[in-house]
Amino acid sequence: MIMPTRKTIPHKSGVYFITFTCYKWLCLIEKAKAYDTVYKWFDYLKSRGHYINGYVIMPNHIHLLVSFTETNQSINTIIGNGKRFMAYELIKRLLLAREFNLLNELASKVKTKSRLNKKLHVVWENSFDWKECRSIDFAIQKLDYIHKNPCSKRWELCNHPDDYMHSSACYYKTGKQGICQLTNILEMEDISLSQTLSG
Repeated sequence: MIMPTRKTIPHKSGVYFITFTCYKWLCLIEKAKAYDTVYKWFDYLKSRGHYINGYVIMPNHIHLLVSFTETNQSINTIIGNGKRFMAYELIKRLLLAREFNLLNELASKVKTKSRLNKKLHVVWENSFDWKECRSIDFAIQKLDYIHKNPCSKRWELCNHPDDYMHSSACYYKTGKQGICQLTNILEMEDISLSQTLSG
């Protein structure tokens, strides 16, 4: 069973399979043409000493295999900050695209308490799913799931996993780096995640 963010990730480092989803599964990433915004967040994570091991960016959700190096921040805070960063950019692009009906829907779902904290739109589901990968075999299993997502009957975005642009599948098949520079999950056995960095 995948555990939601209501149960805080208890560790400050480790390899995690993480999923977060747009509000009501709306295809906001596609509507806003915001795939590059997700890559910017990946780059930020790497700049803080974390490792992106695999991913797929779908029209309305993100699957990510990431190795977190120990920092002063909790992993939940890191994910929450990332979701906020991406939400601001998605809303900005939806405004530019004049998606006013969609924006009104997203604005109408903000709870009063959140509105008092200056939240104007709902972009993501509140929770995110996570699973700690305590073995390479389990991480590879999750990578296989990630890479097959665009080919699923629900999506049919491509015929073969490595044909989908916003995925790490091609890297794992060919070894050639793509849009996001990755660290192969097999290399993580030789990398210590316990080194504390500034949060």
